[in-house]
Amino acid sequence: MNLPAIRAIFGREMARFFRTILESLVSPVISTSLYFVVFGAAIGSRIETVGGVSYGAFIVPGLIMLTVVTQSVANASFAIHFPKFIGTMQELLAAPIGFVEIVTGYVGAAALKSVLIGLVILLTAFLFVDLPIAHPFAMLGLLVLTSVSFSLFGFIIGIWAKDFQQLQLIPLLVLTPLIFLGGSFYSIDMLPGPWQTVALFNPVVYLMSVFRWSFFDTADVPVGVSLLAITAFTGLCLAIIGWIFRSGWRIRP
Repeated sequence: MNLPAIRAIFGREMARFFRTILESLVSPVISTSLYFVVFGAAIGSRIETVGGVSYGAFIVPGLIMLTVVTQSVANASFAIHFPKFIGTMQELLAAPIGFVEIVTGYVGAAALKSVLIGLVILLTAFLFVDLPIAHPFAMLGLLVLTSVSFSLFGFIIGIWAKDFQQLQLIPLLVLTPLIFLGGSFYSIDMLPGPWQTVALFNPVVYLMSVFRWSFFDTADVPVGVSLLAITAFTGLCLAIIGWIFRSGWRIRP
């Protein structure tokens, strides 16, 4: 493995992040505060507890996942799409590095950015609610795993997209609805019977369930099933990326 190449790609992406660090970190803090005002105050006044947890605390894992997933996809997709857009992708492919170094550099940087933003949101949440964390190490591990898996997914989107409009297509039309319908701000146990079954076909439900378990030690879906689903998604993304570099799909003229 070419470690200097990974450091070069990783360092360049992180330097771009730190050049706009104020916007990158202030924006999620403001968004989180607004969510607490709208959901925590307005809806929380009508729904005091969910599963024995105050509604204000209950929505925190959903807020973190909402931001981490969208940021992971956005960061990774833009990072790999930009070289395609300006025509430097071929120089990257011609360099004496393999696809492992390219993916590790870009995905590693995107995932680290998302983890940092997720931790900022977590710290912001402590200003609003009394938030227990039943399994802190599991919470950090799941945060990293989620960031990596959706950064891989964003990497695929960045290669698939032919322009910046397509770059926004999947996150806006597919990912955002799945997140909001995946139990970010409610428990699927609150849904009528048939809709609970329908919700189980949403892959984000498993992500939200296991992440909320790390906070409150309760889950809508068995923890093992959720972990298996996330691991399978990560493995699928890795397999697709491997096929892309082997075949040259949309990365070679």
